[in-house]
Amino acid sequence: MADMSVLVLMGGPDGEREVSIKSGQRVAAALREAGGFEVHEQVIDRPTLEEIRAMPGEAIFPVLHGPWGEGGGLQELLEADGRPYVGSRPRAARAAMDKATSKLFARASGIRTPPARVLHAGEPCDLPLPLVVKPVADGSSLEVHRCFDEAQLTTARARFDAMGQPALVECLVQGREITAGILERDVLPLIEIQTTQAFYDYAAKYDRDDTQYRLDPELPDAVRDEIVRAARTIYERLGCRDVARADFMVDGDGAWFLEINSMPGMTDHSLVPKAAAHAGIAFPDMCKRLVERAVVRLRSARRQGRSGRGSVAVSSGESAVADAGSSGATETSDGAE
Repeated sequence: MADMSVLVLMGGPDGEREVSIKSGQRVAAALREAGGFEVHEQVIDRPTLEEIRAMPGEAIFPVLHGPWGEGGGLQELLEADGRPYVGSRPRAARAAMDKATSKLFARASGIRTPPARVLHAGEPCDLPLPLVVKPVADGSSLEVHRCFDEAQLTTARARFDAMGQPALVECLVQGREITAGILERDVLPLIEIQTTQAFYDYAAKYDRDDTQYRLDPELPDAVRDEIVRAARTIYERLGCRDVARADFMVDGDGAWFLEINSMPGMTDHSLVPKAAAHAGIAFPDMCKRLVERAVVRLRSARRQGRSGRGSVAVSSGESAVADAGSSGATETSDGAE
């Protein structure tokens, strides 16, 4: 049997372009190591549908991070292209990328999340310090500011005003940072992040070698169960698929959901590959499994479509996102206490 041809996409127009390229190169190498694939690597910017269709590959593994590559724009093109692809569909991708939306889903599901507001230039902030000011839709801790006084808050908000972007202003939870990888609905071993930086910023994630990762950290059973349940619930409620990572802070009250990434990093510093390896799933096997799942999923959907037993266009998860999104809410209210 001939090897399956897989197109690995990386790059993109977003701020995490270089991280995406590192992730994509590692995924491509892993698929070659796994065997059974003819791998094509393609660094992209913001291609048209026609350009996507001209690229080789029977299946697509997009490894892009950021608002366009991970947040629905690329996924719309991949849906129109019609080939099987790894990762969430457009609506789930958009909802996961939008931190305010994912927090609304969390709160509606009874999951604790810090109180937050989406604020535009000139709008007053009624949340008490300390606060975190960050983009509504971006990743890798880009433009994240911890504010302990009014001067810091004013400076942070001015950054977003200058960029012409709203800011998500969120109550700061100080405690232990825990992340939960999700692989095909299964929550992988939890990881505690310990950094010498003020917080787990871009440098701590990708540049520094002194960031420590504790696999299966010691946690009270109730807190561990809370994180696992919350991660799986958010993943399912948003309609994510294949792989994701949910981030939490843990303090004396328990676990607080911060955000979910629908295409987490795949570099040698990244957490989902570390958690999968700890669970006994080697990175090449994980990548192979994701491609094979995407192919089987599309074949099954096409069979159902031909027999009239189901719709290829919208999954149940996507319907849930559409229903929740119909309210038009654009900011979060106080988190579930």
